Amino acid sequence: MEIPFERLEAETLRQVVEEFISREGTDYGEHTYSLEEKIAQITELLRIRKAVLVFDPTTESVNIVSR
Repeated sequence: MEIPFERLEAETLRQVVEEFISREGTDYGEHTYSLEEKIAQITELLRIRKAVLVFDPTTESVNIVSR
């Protein structure tokens, strides 16, 4: 089930994004990004609709996925 990210309080959205980032592991690419930069990148993907928040009622978890 898709959740419109705009319906979340700013702090709640930040916590969801931080938790998502913490699951992705360590960067091994060419660039290293700070937590703030990663949060901004993911939030922008949500804003431009290239990613969405989804809730899985079976596991009662929220995830961010590409559209």
